Formats: sequence, C-alpha cells, structure tokens
Amino acid sequence: MKYIPNIITIIRIILSLLILTTLPLSPSFFIIYFICGFSDILDGYIARKTKSTSKLGANLDGLADFIFIIVILFSIIPILDLPTWSLVFMGLIAIIRLLSQIIGWLRFHQLAFLHTYLNKATGLSLFISPILLVILDVDMTLIILLTIAILSAIEDLYLNLKEKKLNLNNKGIFFK
Repeated sequence: MKYIPNIITIIRIILSLLILTTLPLSPSFFIIYFICGFSDILDGYIARKTKSTSKLGANLDGLADFIFIIVILFSIIPILDLPTWSLVFMGLIAIIRLLSQIIGWLRFHQLAFLHTYLNKATGLSLFISPILLVILDVDMTLIILLTIAILSAIEDLYLNLKEKKLNLNNKGIFFK
C-alpha cells in the first residue's frame, strides 16, 4: 500500500508525456489532462491517509508537476498568439525557478521542489488555464497565471536562499 502514491505519480509522469501525442485542447488532450490533475490530488491524499509520505514521494511529485507544466506549456504555447510581454515573463519565471533549484541543490544536495501554498496556487492556475482560455481571453488568462507564477517563483527562490534546512512541505513565507 505504501508504494501506491509513488506508482500513481509515475503514471502521471507517463500520462503527461503522452499528452505530447495529442492534438492540443482536443477531447483526448482534456481526458489525459484531467486524469493527470486527478492523479495529482489522489497521490498526495493516499500518501497522507496511509501515512506513507516520503522524501522520494515528495520529490517524485515535484518532478511530475514540473514535467506536466513543461508538457502543457510545450503543447499549448504554439497554438496561441501570445504577446511578447508574456513570453518575457515566462522566461523570467523559468530563470528564477532554475536558479532556485540550483541554489536548493547546492545548499541541500537534493531537488528542492517546495510544496508551498503559492506553488499549489500556481499549479491550480496552470491546471485550469486551458479552461480559462475558453472562458476568458488570452491576455486575462495570462495576467492571472503569470502573476501567481512569478510570486511563487520568487517565494521559492527566497526560501531556498534563506531557510536553514530544506522543508519540502514548507507552506510559504506568509504561513509560518
């Protein structure tokens, strides 16, 4: 039972990569997309309920989230006519996230994918972004998404710079 959350997470990684074989925003895209989203909730829930949380599981979950986000961006960005300012912001967020991981690795000798509330909000906003694109226009969706993402990236960087020891389940600088 204790391996089930990690198995679910590994399946999410595989399904995330499978999204690359679908037509963006097609029914098959959304089916796999929502299974990935549901599995992200399910693996953590099962791990907590069965008291089988682990450092490996937390790192796998962070890696699965990262892969999912990259795959979704790689799938959706080419079909959108994105304004230049949004691409600059995406690049800045990517640089901050990369710098944060490098600092986390140098300081703590492991991946430092933090599970802060802002990172969860970023994940949720990224997850609902294809739906927002259908409801709102591209600019409003980008403003919402990129604002949350830049705040969480800065918070991650700050925590990886300032914390004395790595706490993957750190709730964030506003939730001590």
